[in-house]
Amino acid sequence: MAETLAAPLTAKDFQTDQEVRWCPGCGDYSILAQVQKVMPTLGIPRENFVIISGIGCSSRFPYYMNTYGMHSIHGRATAIASGLKASRPELSIWIVTGDGDGLSIGGNHTIHILRRNFNVNILLFNNQIYGLTKGQYSPTSEANKVTKSSPFGSVDHPFNPLALARGADATFIARTMDRDPKHLQSMLLRSHNHRGASFLEIYQNCNIFNDGAFEIFTEKGSKAEETLFLEQGKPLLFGAKSDKGIRLDGFTPEVVSLNEGFSADDLWIHDEHDMYKAQILTRMFDDPKIAGHLPRPFGVFYETDRICYEDAMAQQIEDAQARKPADLDKLLSGNEVWTIN
Repeated sequence: MAETLAAPLTAKDFQTDQEVRWCPGCGDYSILAQVQKVMPTLGIPRENFVIISGIGCSSRFPYYMNTYGMHSIHGRATAIASGLKASRPELSIWIVTGDGDGLSIGGNHTIHILRRNFNVNILLFNNQIYGLTKGQYSPTSEANKVTKSSPFGSVDHPFNPLALARGADATFIARTMDRDPKHLQSMLLRSHNHRGASFLEIYQNCNIFNDGAFEIFTEKGSKAEETLFLEQGKPLLFGAKSDKGIRLDGFTPEVVSLNEGFSADDLWIHDEHDMYKAQILTRMFDDPKIAGHLPRPFGVFYETDRICYEDAMAQQIEDAQARKPADLDKLLSGNEVWTIN
């Protein structure tokens, strides 16, 4: 009897019958659509995908993905995903979190999953606001942000998510945006293809409580002049006519014009494996004293290889058993006895 081949998966296979309960116009819709388009192309059985989220608007994601998943507790999606990956390393695990969930109550878990380097994919939706609880400032909100919880302006210094991830020794860090579907899809693919903990920051518009936070990077009239799309081995070029570039003056990036005596040969060539330049890239918009207007980088900032936690753990167990095979019966009948009254 001829073997019946399963039909290729499509985006529709990853859609559920659940009503999508995000505000109309929310950037989460675009992210959901791109994830559903990318996952069928990865060559992974649908039953081997797992979506784990914490708490927040973004964390409703598992309801809308026809995969295994869990809407977990505030900030702890990374901890739950770590345990699952350790016990079921063959699964493709995607952690969906937000700037509040992943960098506030879950900040400690985020840095530790990155340093441990579990082979998981972290999608951090950054809208610079608490949306689910109706508009309080978040760990990524800009200084002096006026919100319901900071009526006179926030005095907090905001986190830079990619700088935080780089400081935690993440092996893959990248940035994309909800309103550039092609770039978002390419970054999802790169995240999946990386073996280790991938950290993808996604600029996501909250049109109810922080509308237009990233408009300058997404709108047609300003995008070309305000964004810098990183490509491996290519010079850092931007502008509507690709006539502007970034060069390094020592360790300081500066904008130069290709119409004023500079050529592509004078520019900074992007290398995803250069950890020192990656740190400069993540901080490019942090220092207002840097001369010249610097665009916001998008793409893969840094990637490196390091052993994954689950692989190191499995090897340690194998080595220990080779030296002295485990004997559970002997352990249970040993000399260490406690009497509990």
